Amino acid sequence: MGKNFRDGVVIAGVAESEVGVLPHRTELQLHAQAASRALADAGMTLADVDGVLSIGSSRGTRMPSVQVAEYLGITPSFSDSSSLGGCSFEAYVQHAALAIDAGLCTTCLITYGSTQRSSGAGFGGGADPWLASTQFEGLWGLPMMTGAYALAASRHMHLYGTTREQLAEVAVAARKWAQLNPQAPRHEDLSIEDVLSAPMIATPLGKFDCCLVTDGGGAVVVTKADRARDLPRAPVWLWGSAETHTHASIANMPDLTVTPAAITGPAALKSAGVTPADMDLAMIYDSFTITALMSLEDLGFCGKGEGGAFVSDGRIAPGGDFAMNTQGGGLSYTHPGMYGIFLIVEAVRQIRGEAGARQVATDLALVHGTGGALSAGSTLILGKEARR
Repeated sequence: MGKNFRDGVVIAGVAESEVGVLPHRTELQLHAQAASRALADAGMTLADVDGVLSIGSSRGTRMPSVQVAEYLGITPSFSDSSSLGGCSFEAYVQHAALAIDAGLCTTCLITYGSTQRSSGAGFGGGADPWLASTQFEGLWGLPMMTGAYALAASRHMHLYGTTREQLAEVAVAARKWAQLNPQAPRHEDLSIEDVLSAPMIATPLGKFDCCLVTDGGGAVVVTKADRARDLPRAPVWLWGSAETHTHASIANMPDLTVTPAAITGPAALKSAGVTPADMDLAMIYDSFTITALMSLEDLGFCGKGEGGAFVSDGRIAPGGDFAMNTQGGGLSYTHPGMYGIFLIVEAVRQIRGEAGARQVATDLALVHGTGGALSAGSTLILGKEARR
């Protein structure tokens, strides 16, 4: 294959901050803690960083990359705080690759921090009066974001016969993976019946169909590929990438059962020169059980309307034949408002063989983030070796 901008970069380091309930931490402290750990993982220091890409979940945080750079003492030559919601970080990897390829910088630090749980600030959307979701959805009592995803789930059930039991398979599988992750807060058993009998949040989504609400942060270091030989750990290569957004408010979603993954999945796979069947691991945003199920369809792992059957009978759980969300996902590991950075962290660890009891054989991984009310999507294809 011919060279493209993705061939010139690698992911050199990844890390999370503390995650959970963290009233003793500020948002900036979580950015900094994750950044320090990721740079240590990469064998680098702040002096190596000349690109900063940051976002947080607090509505009061303005100019996130500027604030993070100031806090860390970095004067970057490239900066980005584009907000695509939870998939911002997958998009940032692509943005970092473009900037490095263009010669704007050599090493990018992607960071995230959120005290959503402790501060009670949340990132649900619909609170600002100028938003369409406030004017035309919240006005009538639609609970955001759960209500938006509940509408999609209801439509999917109506069109394709998807059942609550099939959605519950996603939550149960996530919990089983979390039980293999010592950092996950939820290790208690969870059954299909537990999911079905849990309190309803927004029909048809119950308590366990919804992600956790936590504090936490993460960081990713992207650098020039020619530095790979000097890194303390094997680099992870960017094979493919794509991003898009189709709407902001759920009322303007072109089709309630077709997510932006239907655009970014095929585009990222094409740019990498691979197919869904080539993937050893799928890290797929699971803010809600329906998010993961519809994304699986749109990414090409199964046909539209076949997601329920695809995830059934423990297929995506440990021991199943489709490895997905191996650290427990947003449903059972952590979800501080935006989850996409944690998908990248786990994919890198799996590719490097550092996942411990949850390790699966992984040479190629697909990472897909979702943002907003099924509004935005970004997909990465990550590889153990350089793109052939």
